Amino acid sequence: MKRILILSISLFLVLAGILLTASTPDKTCHPIRDINPIVFIHGGTGSGGQFESQAMRFASNLYPPEYIQVLEYDSRFTIETMDDVWERLDQLIADIQEETGADQIDLIGHSYGGLVSYGYMESSTERAMKIARYVSLDSFSSPHDSLPAGVPTLALWGQYGTCQGCSIIGATNVTIPNHTHVQMATSAESFVEMYKFFTGKKPFTKNILPQHNGRIEIAGRAVIFPQNVGVPGATLEIWEIRSATGKRIGHSPRAVYTLDAKGAWGPITVKRDAHYEFALVREGVYTHHFHVEPFIRNDYLVRLNAEIPGAGISDLMERSDHHTNLVIIRYNELRGDQGDENDTLEINGVNVVSPATHPMSRFINATFVFDKGADGVSNLGVPIPPFSLVTFMTGVDLFIPGASPPDGTVSIVLTTRDGGCKTQTINIPNRASLNDRSTVQFHDYVQPGHCKKGTRTHGD
Repeated sequence: MKRILILSISLFLVLAGILLTASTPDKTCHPIRDINPIVFIHGGTGSGGQFESQAMRFASNLYPPEYIQVLEYDSRFTIETMDDVWERLDQLIADIQEETGADQIDLIGHSYGGLVSYGYMESSTERAMKIARYVSLDSFSSPHDSLPAGVPTLALWGQYGTCQGCSIIGATNVTIPNHTHVQMATSAESFVEMYKFFTGKKPFTKNILPQHNGRIEIAGRAVIFPQNVGVPGATLEIWEIRSATGKRIGHSPRAVYTLDAKGAWGPITVKRDAHYEFALVREGVYTHHFHVEPFIRNDYLVRLNAEIPGAGISDLMERSDHHTNLVIIRYNELRGDQGDENDTLEINGVNVVSPATHPMSRFINATFVFDKGADGVSNLGVPIPPFSLVTFMTGVDLFIPGASPPDGTVSIVLTTRDGGCKTQTINIPNRASLNDRSTVQFHDYVQPGHCKKGTRTHGD
């Protein structure tokens, strides 16, 4: 009997080992001593949110959270200078070195962040020596006519990015097919190239692995955008909501944060695959509601982009007590002029993506949807200025009935060009735009699915 028990335990341990090996990478493959911490620097009108997915991919390949950092700055340079930004990067690197014991970091610059990175390394030998490797993500070829301060460089370019056919002399130059500018910062394909460059190995996975225990830790910042400074005098409420309606569950939020000068909040533990609303409350002004797709693993780069009331571009959206306004974000451009390669974004069954409003060349990742003139009449397919005049943005005239308090649901369904048969759905209450604002953010990725061709499944 004792022998049978021992054999049973041994068989269980063997099977458990097989299952563990199949679901997680081998920790001996990439010991911490073989990797450097990473710092990502975003581009113009960007934030650390453009590295959210990549951070989770690196974490899925055993990078510790403290090894993945971002530097955020005012890309319009209205509140700080480039020297100020470089000094803050000095401090960030010093903090990372103290926490991790690393001698150097690996640096990533996307778009204008490439110029920030290039200038930093060229500004002094001491600064350049802090950088082991540098990745230029769809940045600029000039002044990149040589390696920045001789630092080993990987230059990744999108086939349809901002600098088509460009290269950095002396760097490893790779063009990723069918990629646009923002997509270059967030895609699984660019992650694979960065990972190989940093480690000399292929990643265990290019996917974002779900948290195995189903309980997830999240944290982030609520910021005035695009300055990337904290929202002054704000309170953040985090509510669990019903996926079918967006209605809050219970009478109290899961957590309440009085935000500091940096706008930092968390960490907080949430449930995997549950839906949450982030409500930014400021005395005397509207409440800003943020709706995101469910979290699948630990995420420390959640960004809630707000504006100064009366001074933001969202203030140009007409408001009323009978219609809903939406800002819809995905850090992978929506394409509307590429035929079979188009994305569709349906609001209550109406597709708002068109060749005129979402041309691939304008890199649209923020869509402002509202009833222009507050007249109850939609005029789809006609881009609305000034939104349509700003790179990365567009405006669409769609009447969405709203009420205060809300009396219905707005369904937002994204079918992405590279998502196979999957759709992504976020449902929210139809809040009237007079006193409430709603931002909806979709994942910039769709995980591999198991649905059959010709069918669709919801979520990711």
